[in-house]
Amino acid sequence: MALRCFPIWACPQTAYYHYPLLGFDTKRRRIPLWECSSSASQRAITAVGGDVPYGRELKKPSDEMGLTPERPQLETFHRDLSMLPKPLTANSLTSSAGDDSKVRISFQGIPGAYSETAALKAYPNCETVPCDQFETAFQAVELWLVDKAVLPIENSVGGSIHRNYDLLLRHRLHIAQEVHLPVNHCLLGVPGVQKEDIKCVLSHPQALDQCVNSLNELGIQRVSAKDTATAAQTVSSSGERSIGAVASVRAANIYGLDILAQNIQDDANNVTRFLILARDPMIPRTDRPYKTSIVFSLEEGPGVLFKALAVFALRNINLSKIESRPQRRRPLRVVDGSNNGCAKYFDYLFYIDFEASMAETCAQHALGHLQEFTSFIRILGCYPMDLVS
Repeated sequence: MALRCFPIWACPQTAYYHYPLLGFDTKRRRIPLWECSSSASQRAITAVGGDVPYGRELKKPSDEMGLTPERPQLETFHRDLSMLPKPLTANSLTSSAGDDSKVRISFQGIPGAYSETAALKAYPNCETVPCDQFETAFQAVELWLVDKAVLPIENSVGGSIHRNYDLLLRHRLHIAQEVHLPVNHCLLGVPGVQKEDIKCVLSHPQALDQCVNSLNELGIQRVSAKDTATAAQTVSSSGERSIGAVASVRAANIYGLDILAQNIQDDANNVTRFLILARDPMIPRTDRPYKTSIVFSLEEGPGVLFKALAVFALRNINLSKIESRPQRRRPLRVVDGSNNGCAKYFDYLFYIDFEASMAETCAQHALGHLQEFTSFIRILGCYPMDLVS
């Protein structure tokens, strides 16, 4: 008796398609088996009436017992044609690229944080989702609760945020965009107070460090808070006239505080670089300036770091950032060959940003050359550069 053939569906998180595999029925006939996944629907797609599934006839069990009528009947399945996906067109691709009304972006902090402002700069009509920790923002993307995450990676005054470099390696998200956000630290207070009335100010430790001179001139005591937006929320909830906050203009608007002074940071050119992270990588192109971020570890040998960096210089590729982080799983590298026996060195991961698209031949050749000196390499993302005037 012939087996009845049904479509096989698997449903992981990411939609993809496999090429057909060959199976066999009880008569050792080769049957194509398609495996596909879909997050939008759990219903199997079967043949439309009049079409023969898999390009062959499916006979009823009675046919094998000699009960087949003179005119064989085909067993067919029916479905709703409206359930079929519509093919994309050039117009739909263009329109969807600028439609961010349905994009959900996670960020660390509460409403009014600078990370939320960076998300709104990249996607003005997006829906922002606050998270209590940076890692929670990553997990929200991985669990399909949001579409993207925004992550501060470095500040022009405070430097790199090392915790977030480690999270980039721990999670499997891809950098899809970068955002440069000029920092405007404001002194905020409850409605009706003057800046001379403020005796104590709350904010994130880094924000307080960036406003030391201005706060010292006002004779204001500094107290650390979880982040700038939380400081603004605390001041608004307390109603204390002698307590202020250092936060953004957006935080002042959200929590109903007066802006007593703007741009109180000591360095006027204070910029934070944020990364927009997504589940899927960007498709590299050459129609605009692109940046590529990678992380790698090096093999042991003299001058190996110089050789690794030289693969970019030889191809006239500019390196815009290099950051080293110790490998947590293998912090020490033991090298045998010294006069006194074994020598121990810290083993590092190197994060590099270079200004080239992976669609360019020079970038492909550079990474191919780099692999000669590395024990591990991973591309974190290839994404458009944020050009700030």
